[in-house]
Amino acid sequence: MPRSRSITRARIVEAAYSLFYRNGFARVSMDEIAAGSGVTKRTLYAHYDSKDSLLADVLENYHQLALARIETWARRLAPHDPGSIDKLFSDLAVWSGRSRWAGAGFTRLAMELADLPGHPARKIARRHKAAVEARLAKAFGSVQAGAEMMLLIEGALTLLLIHGSGRYADIATVAAKKLMHHLPPATSQSVPSGRGF
Repeated sequence: MPRSRSITRARIVEAAYSLFYRNGFARVSMDEIAAGSGVTKRTLYAHYDSKDSLLADVLENYHQLALARIETWARRLAPHDPGSIDKLFSDLAVWSGRSRWAGAGFTRLAMELADLPGHPARKIARRHKAAVEARLAKAFGSVQAGAEMMLLIEGALTLLLIHGSGRYADIATVAAKKLMHHLPPATSQSVPSGRGF
């Protein structure tokens, strides 16, 4: 792809991501995306034949960026170190306290498209969440512990969004520490990797 075309495409993806995250997929028009990315609607359609295909590209792009961020914090997790759990849920509380925070984007999107299980964006969201869960399984030494930690994180994020109270991060921290208390001692047990890792 020529450099100018790839730069334009990147601008479109970035503008679309910001608009989808702030307003939701259904409430954003192609006109708004064109205006936000500084291109004509004709140029936008030269790159993407539909809002659905643009959304799929946006999610693929942000899936990779999100996995890189998740890898950074997952490396700090230690199965038998309560301090790493404090840090994880404290970071979630800080994130949720940011101005205009609207929850975890992949989760929000899956909910918005709940009546369209075959939508390409739902498949990408499912793949993303599976990769996160697999990374947690690797950090905590078992598939079961990874799934339980994923439930605590997703539940905390959802309730932080609904109630706007850091209390739910505190509750999830306590529950995660109880989970850790029952983990077997650290071993070299191998855990299946998720796609993207």
